Amino acid sequence: MTLDEALSALQAQADPERAQQMAAYHKAARPYLGVGNPVLNDLTKAWRQELDVPTRVALADALWQTNIHEGRLSAAKLLTQARIRPDDAVWALLQSWLSDFDAWAVADHACIAMQKRLSADPERLDEVEQWTRSDHMWARRAALVATLPWTKQNHPKPDDLRRRDRILGWAALYVPERDWFIQKSIAWWLRELSKHDPDRVIAFLAEHGNAMKPFARREAGKYLKGQSA
Repeated sequence: MTLDEALSALQAQADPERAQQMAAYHKAARPYLGVGNPVLNDLTKAWRQELDVPTRVALADALWQTNIHEGRLSAAKLLTQARIRPDDAVWALLQSWLSDFDAWAVADHACIAMQKRLSADPERLDEVEQWTRSDHMWARRAALVATLPWTKQNHPKPDDLRRRDRILGWAALYVPERDWFIQKSIAWWLRELSKHDPDRVIAFLAEHGNAMKPFARREAGKYLKGQSA
């Protein structure tokens, strides 16, 4: 599978009218083809099955560099898989994309791929912590979106509890930021955590909730169902 072949497959599914709607919705200045996620899922699933890891990494890099919306989504989907061995080149490529994040859809697709690599090697959280100090808002946001797996364990091991608290510490540092996307990421992390560990969310909101934007506090407590927050 070459870049030209991948782009031809994407172009074959293009919908110019939908592309205009997507450009207006996402508001990021890049080409749009108007191809929906179900089609991208089918294409990239077939490509993953066909290609070895080094070829997938090379194709994902090339697709990302096109700056086409669907190309970037496809690049992320190519690398979204729980088991990839070896995966150091995958993790390095994903990190290299951070500076290019400029819209939520592309960033979130890449973050889903990052979630798999962080779950595979939690020691990579040391690198993610560096993102929290970035001047680039989307990189700071990615530190929470990429670590969402630590909100989902019902019975976390002690090491994972420590990781959960570490990430909550990053969220606390973000609370004074007024950017909507940062506040949304805090709320997202807390909302998901509240389904499995409400006590930690209640404690976080008791300490930091008044400093959060009202919409973020409401969303963070959405599933607390009358518990004190």
